Amino acid sequence: MKDFKTLHVLDKIQFVFVKMGIDYKMMRRILHIKLTMDERKVPTIFNQASNKKEQKNGYIKSLWIYVLMGLMLVPFMGFGQNYLFQMSIAYAMIIFIIMTTLIADFSSVLLDVRDRSILSTKPISAKTINAAKFMHIFIYLTYLTIAFTAIPLMVGLYNQGIVFFILTVLLLVLMNIFIVVLTAILYIAILRFFDGEKLKDIINYVQIGLSLMLMIGYQVLIRSFEFVDYDMALTFHWWSIFLIPMWFAAPYELLLNSDSSLFTVVFSMFAVVMPMISIWLYVKLIPTFERNLQKLLNTSKSKKEKNNLLKTLLLTIICRTNEERAFYRFASLMMKQEREFKLKVYPSLGFSFVIPFIFMFSFSRYESVDYAVSMGYLNIYFSMLIIPSAVLMLGHSGKYKAAWIYKVFPIKDYTNLKKGSLKAFLIKLYIPLYIFLSIIFCFIFGTRIILDLLIVLVTSCMYTVICYIGMGSNIPFTKPYNEVGDGQSWKTLILLIPLGALAGLHYFLTSHTAYGAIIYLIVLVITNFVLWKFAFKRAKTA
Repeated sequence: MKDFKTLHVLDKIQFVFVKMGIDYKMMRRILHIKLTMDERKVPTIFNQASNKKEQKNGYIKSLWIYVLMGLMLVPFMGFGQNYLFQMSIAYAMIIFIIMTTLIADFSSVLLDVRDRSILSTKPISAKTINAAKFMHIFIYLTYLTIAFTAIPLMVGLYNQGIVFFILTVLLLVLMNIFIVVLTAILYIAILRFFDGEKLKDIINYVQIGLSLMLMIGYQVLIRSFEFVDYDMALTFHWWSIFLIPMWFAAPYELLLNSDSSLFTVVFSMFAVVMPMISIWLYVKLIPTFERNLQKLLNTSKSKKEKNNLLKTLLLTIICRTNEERAFYRFASLMMKQEREFKLKVYPSLGFSFVIPFIFMFSFSRYESVDYAVSMGYLNIYFSMLIIPSAVLMLGHSGKYKAAWIYKVFPIKDYTNLKKGSLKAFLIKLYIPLYIFLSIIFCFIFGTRIILDLLIVLVTSCMYTVICYIGMGSNIPFTKPYNEVGDGQSWKTLILLIPLGALAGLHYFLTSHTAYGAIIYLIVLVITNFVLWKFAFKRAKTA
């Protein structure tokens, strides 16, 4: 039976777990089983090609994208001596990436109750089971952190020295511990007051809110510094104490710049003490956590949606055939009720709402903007960043094994299934977000932008089809989520190229020609009709 190098590393520090009252040998066995199961990839009936060659370590193979993203840390970690500013920005980026990955991919592990029927019947303490859960997540977050920071760390080692390197490694370990435990404590607090399906919905809302806070917190962090004589100077406020990236940046000032001010010392202590306190608090709350996890097994009866004449009429206009309407309703229910889909896609809705304002106000910070004539409303194109990842997720499901039912249906082809699913995503998720954004943008830029907003709306419908083609035209809800990172994530990056081209074309035509906006809208409507008519023709093969 295969052993894992990560478990050998844990063996060297097993005394830490023993002192915490954890049965290390049992925890190691549980971890070994979980890591072994993670390597197994179950093929679906629509992916017979994967039966020919077993693929393993999909998560590990997908980490290369984080290696590329980590290059943006090089200027902050590799050069300069203003550590409080540089490392605050660097840790803000690292925390953002790790926290959002934890929320999207590992919350289901932290809240997993499927193994309770096996482990709860054995003489294993709840503390040991939860320690195994914690370490299971921590191992994968460590892989992610190494991938994201490896190149910047090597540059930092060369330019900043060995002390910088060792300090960064230690602080990254403490930061990962703090993030995992903080998320667990947050869920413990939610579990205390809610149960069943309501709890799962609230967790989704908390995750979206937390994602928004991370995005907004980055802007707050930037505004804590100001340029003074071409250098960055800290502007201390009472709320600076809540800026976690500053905790982990302060030790660099203390050790490398010999800054022993009260602010630096206190924040440096926070970087070490707070992760330790969070672990102690988590261990104390484990019994409560285990009791309340039982609530996840309780499901409340879902309310039947009442028939609405207006909704029925709109659905008839949007979906022309009965088959397409049926699949539209099916996809709507899947997106609404499947927790894993919501965990992975709903936080991105928050990003798509916040990102246009971040870019718009970031540029306006350094120069005055006359919103009456500005074309800053084109930042609304950033709201489309959700489309590639959402279209990718539409092909996956936690209940993918039930896809055999597609084979039972008397369906000639899967055109209506795919069109209905894409339309359900647009109508149920993207367009409500877009309408809300458009109302706010109209208040900021005036009603003069209504024609441009219509262009963006039509463009989003066309871009959805482009993403569908680019993602390989997968049949909806037929693949497991563990296949997402296996050679798929890079496609979302490539699909940003046509989005940039469409936004650039909009800018050029509306700013350089008198009737460019009207002509462009007409062309887009025709192109949309053609794409939605013919792009699905190749879906006829089952």
